[in-house]
Amino acid sequence: MSFWEVLVTAFVVAMLLIPLQIKKFRDRDMVVPDYYKNSVRYVPTSGGLSILLAFYSAVFLAILGAFSAQITLPELVSVFIIALYGLFGLLDDLIDIGRATKVVFPPVFTLPIAFVASKAEVPLVGEVGGLLLFIIAPVYVMVVANLVNMHSGFNGMASGLTAILLAFLLLKSLTSGKGSTLISSAMLGALLAFLYFNWYPSKIFDGNVGAFTMGSTVGLAIVLGGFYVSGFVMLLPHTANFLLYVYWRLMRKIKPNDERYKIVKFGKVRKDKSIEAPNPYTLKWVLPYYFKMTEKQVVLSMYALTTVFCVIGFFVPY
Repeated sequence: MSFWEVLVTAFVVAMLLIPLQIKKFRDRDMVVPDYYKNSVRYVPTSGGLSILLAFYSAVFLAILGAFSAQITLPELVSVFIIALYGLFGLLDDLIDIGRATKVVFPPVFTLPIAFVASKAEVPLVGEVGGLLLFIIAPVYVMVVANLVNMHSGFNGMASGLTAILLAFLLLKSLTSGKGSTLISSAMLGALLAFLYFNWYPSKIFDGNVGAFTMGSTVGLAIVLGGFYVSGFVMLLPHTANFLLYVYWRLMRKIKPNDERYKIVKFGKVRKDKSIEAPNPYTLKWVLPYYFKMTEKQVVLSMYALTTVFCVIGFFVPY
């Protein structure tokens, strides 16, 4: 299958759909505030719906035989799981399902991938296969989806970081002959189009439907290729972001009256457009906490950091 056909198809469909969604959501006042601007502005959300539709447009054409090869069974299972994650994210956008639910249900959604996931040799663990896949594969995808959901908050951040991850995973699949070029290229095409509208200043946000769609695709691309170790390396910045959050939660329990650990969901923006981070306990706030940086500069620094670890992960054989 020519991944270019899939990527371009998803890109074009997304470029057509996203402006329509922006207009419709604005007309219906389905907007959320953009907190990091000098003046108050409201932006349409749940742009992940357009990402999903563009992704599935390319996938359905592959199923119908429009491209040079047929979709495989692991890919069919994966696109079904991505739909479940996307709907789960949309439900979270609508009613806020809570953190506990995000831990319990996603592994159940992902369980079918264990029947078709690739085995892999992992250092210190040995072969990941058989019954072990029924634990590792679903949990891996769930963890990645939540890591992507957490490592966001600035214009173009989550979509850009995910596009970088998928680009390297696609390249790894092409060079190794393992994994799925279909789901990586279809999602990458949709994301590149979305990033055009999501970049600073954003015209639309991805919402939880977008975060879970993007995150599940990254997780599935890793699992289908058996890239458990290299995928972990690529996701180290996302993991560091999670560990900072865990540290903040622990310190909040230990020192509940300490101002440094108080609950602050959003930072502020100064008149010169630099970010005033309330603490350094999320990765996107670390640099602006110590240095004067604008939102765009922070996002570009996060792109650079993830790219470095993706390059390293690309050369990891597992």
